[in-house]
Amino acid sequence: MATTAHIPVEVYLHSDYQPDAEYIDGVIVERPVGEDDHSAWQEAICAWFRQHADTWNIRIRPELRVQVKSANFLVPDVAILNADLPRERIATHPPVAVFEVLSPENTNREMQRKYGLYQAMGIPHIWIVNPENGRWQRYEDGSLTENTTFDHPALGIHFDMKEIGKLVR
Repeated sequence: MATTAHIPVEVYLHSDYQPDAEYIDGVIVERPVGEDDHSAWQEAICAWFRQHADTWNIRIRPELRVQVKSANFLVPDVAILNADLPRERIATHPPVAVFEVLSPENTNREMQRKYGLYQAMGIPHIWIVNPENGRWQRYEDGSLTENTTFDHPALGIHFDMKEIGKLVR
């Protein structure tokens, strides 16, 4: 649900929405509240990448604000950051990857908008997992495709996404 009044970006940046809201061209966009299966997948993604953080030189950030455009801020469920880049309160450099765990409240239109903004920012890995069936999809070149292989040669990352599913409890 979004508010209809234009909100200055400064107001958004100093807000404390719970869960954090997104901001698209002056409009606050609320995110669905995570339920158990959503939370379990989010934790599994974080745990998997934390196990490899030193080897892959990455930082793992759940629900970090990412400034995808000057007046657009998204909050992916998990962002994977290149540890060589400076730490930022809000990510302005493209993350290595973002993960969205679908909720029943997510609409296709809303999610397609988000994927497009992530891609326009230059994020190379945009991943979506459906917690109901553990199905992984990757957003690439404007479309979603089923995929289970995460491959980022520059950081030495290569694994089967099913490994993350093994951590869901």
